[in-house]
This record gives sequence, C-alpha cells and structure tokens, in this order.
Amino acid sequence: MEQYFKDFQISFIHALRNLFPIVAVVVFFQFLILQQMPNDAMGMLIGLLIVAFGVALFLQGLELSIFPVGKSLSNQFAERGSAPLLVCFGFAIGFSAVIAEPALIAVAQQAQDISEGRIDAFTLRILVATSVGFVTGLGVFRIIAGIPLHWIIVPGYILVVVATYFAPEEIVGLAYDSGGVTTNIVTVPLIAAMGIGLAASIRGRNPLRDGFGLVALAVMVPMISVQLYGIVVYSSSAETLNIASEAVASEHSVTPHFLLKIFFDLASMLRDVLPIILTILFFQYLVLRRPLSNPARIVFGFSLVIVGLYAFVIGLKMGLFPIGNNMAEQLIHLDRVFFIYLFAFMIGFATTMAEPALLAIGKQAEEAAAGQINGNTIRYLVALGVAVGITIGVHRIISGGSMHYYVMTGYILVVFLTLLAPKFIVSLAYDLGGVTTSEVTVPLVTALGIGLASNIEGRNVLIDGFGLIAFASIFPIISVMIYAIVSDLVAKYHKVNL
Repeated sequence: MEQYFKDFQISFIHALRNLFPIVAVVVFFQFLILQQMPNDAMGMLIGLLIVAFGVALFLQGLELSIFPVGKSLSNQFAERGSAPLLVCFGFAIGFSAVIAEPALIAVAQQAQDISEGRIDAFTLRILVATSVGFVTGLGVFRIIAGIPLHWIIVPGYILVVVATYFAPEEIVGLAYDSGGVTTNIVTVPLIAAMGIGLAASIRGRNPLRDGFGLVALAVMVPMISVQLYGIVVYSSSAETLNIASEAVASEHSVTPHFLLKIFFDLASMLRDVLPIILTILFFQYLVLRRPLSNPARIVFGFSLVIVGLYAFVIGLKMGLFPIGNNMAEQLIHLDRVFFIYLFAFMIGFATTMAEPALLAIGKQAEEAAAGQINGNTIRYLVALGVAVGITIGVHRIISGGSMHYYVMTGYILVVFLTLLAPKFIVSLAYDLGGVTTSEVTVPLVTALGIGLASNIEGRNVLIDGFGLIAFASIFPIISVMIYAIVSDLVAKYHKVNL
C-alpha cells in the first residue's frame, strides 16, 4: 500500500506539472494584460486541483489494471500467431479504451447540452468508440499484411473531405473534434505499444515505418462516421429535437439528493469502464482460457479508474470549463483581437510541450528510428504546429469563416504532403497529430472555442464553437512533414555536393 501511495504522489505531481503551463498563461494574461482577477478564482483553483487529483487516480488505475492486462493479452495473442484473433482483439481494445476516454466524455456532453439534446452524448460516444475499434482492427491487419500506411490514409482523408462537403455545418467542427479527442490518456499508450510491439515481432517489419499509424487511423475514421451521423440527425424533424431535449431535461432532474447524485454519477462511470472490463474477461477466460494474474490488484486498479473519472469530470465543471469561458469573455470585451490570438498561441504551445503522450511517442520514435529522429525536435515541431493550428482556429471563429473550407484545405494539404514526404516519417507524423490534445488541453480549448462563439455577435455556438481540437490535430502533421521534406532535401543536396 505504501508503494501505491508513492506512485499516486508521483502521478499527482505529474498532473500538476501538466496543469502548470495553463495556470502560467492564465496568470500572465490576468495580471499583465487584463489587470483583473477572474470571477470565482478560488473555485477555479479548487477545480484544477480536483482535475489533477482525478487524473492521478485515473493514471494510477490504468497502470495497475488496463495497461498490464492489455500488454499481456497482446503478447499472448502474438505468441499464438493468429491473425483473426489479433484483429478481433484490436477492435475490442480500441472500442473499450475510447468509450472510457475522459476528453471524449467532456466533448460529447458539451455537444449534447449545446444542441439541446439533438446530438445524444452516449450515442456519439458509442459511434466514435465503434469507429476506433473498427479501424484499430484494420490497423492491426495492416501491420500483419505489411500494407503501407499511405495506401489507407490517403483515400481515407479524401473520404473525410468528401464527407465534410456534404455534412451539415452544425456537425463538422464536432466531428473533427471527436476524431481529435479519441487518442488520449487511455488510447495512445495502449494502441501505440500494441502497434510497435506487433511490428517488432514480425520478420520484415520496421517498427518506425510499420509500428506507428494505429493512432492516426483512430483519429481519421470517427471524423467520417460522426459527419454521417450528423447528416442523419440534422435531416430529422424539429419534433425529434424537442423529444430529445425533454429526455435530457428529465435525465438531469432525477437526483435531488447530493449523496444519491454521487451514487448515480459513480454508477455511470462504472458503465463507461465496463466495456474494458468485459473485453479483458472475455479474451482472457473464454478465448485464451487463462486466469488473470493478481486479480485483486486489477480490481483495485479499476476502482481507482472509476473514482478518478468522477473526480476529473467534477474538476472540469469547476475549473477548466470556467477558465476557458471566462478568458474568452474577458478577451472579447478587451476589444483587442491580437491578445486573443496571442492567448490561443501560448496555450497551444505551452500545453503541448507538457503533453505526456507526446513525450512517450517522441521517445518511442527516437528509439525506433535509430538516429534518424530527435525526440526534442519532434516536440518543438508538434508544439509549434498546435499553437499555429489553434490560432488559425480562433481566427476562423472571430472572422466567421466556414469550417468546411478550412478543414478541407488543411487535409488536402496533408494528403499532398503525404505524397512528398519520406515514407519513414508518414506514420509517425499522423500519429503525432493524434497525441497533441491531452485530457487537460481538450476541455480548456473546447471551452475557449465555445466561449468565443457565445460572446461574438452573429456566431452559432454549435457551428462555430467546436473545431479548435481539429486544428490542433491537423497542423502538427503539416509541420512534421514539412520538416522531414526539407531535411531530406538538405541531406540530398549535401550528398550531391560532397
């Protein structure tokens, strides 16, 4: 127990460190530019501490339960050498990890509230999780079969652009954000480790070229499925909207007693994590027919995951959502648009540099590349891409531009760069676009977009408020690919002139 407590302290300090860049940027703007204290500053601070506490518990639970069991299952399937089982396991892990993703829970709930029930939060999460499960299975098959990633990713993003052209404007930003938040605190380490491990265990596969790419696919397919969902939802009648709104209202009026409300909230968190539990039990006992090692520790880990999720959601409502909305309102009233752009750039760069998933992927890439890639260089490139992307996304909200044209142009450029970039960087570049948005960054940036759209006259919150996460995912792909193309050209130039 003492070791668990020490590990929790490390996770808590790590979570606070990830929050520090946000606090530093907010304090800088509040005292030097806005020269005022935010409303309910103490409540926001307490909310941030609860977020850190929840993230620490959640991560500790993952380390005790989901990660070791997931890796053990992957190794057992690899030993068996059964491709169908590996593909099925890929689907199950992709689905069960995403359905419990905290950032997706936050974005889905925001979408349901703002659309007044027309977009159902649980339906959206099921759709995104199913999409990620399908594409994770497809990605596992790609590694086994040795299919180059760009054979799948280029047609996939062409389909994304086509779907964007036909999708209603109310769903486009949300669809791209849904793709961006699927690869986060749960999915990135688990899916990336599975892909790299699988590529390393198959003769003729390169961990850098073939092992990366699962995260990229997990970002892409939800964009398509959510846009198709939007086409169906927004072709329905207004009567359906009213029914859904009533359902939402009744749902939120069921818990009159505080303790009863906590019980129902924890039960809903258990429901969120239940798919992972069922997936593990099914494959461990019915497919592999082997018992779990140390089941007591695994049960304890899952309990921490559930309580951590609960604390995280409570902290979001008290801390990160109010900060994003408050900063947006204050900066709009300042009536100096430059400072809004500066805030967006600084938040994007600072939070990305502290992103733990980016650190992990950068380290894995450096090891797999054998000297071709520098992890720190990758971090700076990705952070710059996120900062530029969020700034452009904020400009779209302020100027009132159509999300369709921005993201279609962005992904057309991504497809074009994919054809020019050195093949060893393609899978990594796409994966880096998926790991830039953390469990801390997503709620804050989402709240910033919604806050701006709420305070600018003529903007629709559902149409204009979502989409910033999409920009944070597109531009790191662009920055990393441009760097690789330029580096490759410089290397060829020096080789010719030596």
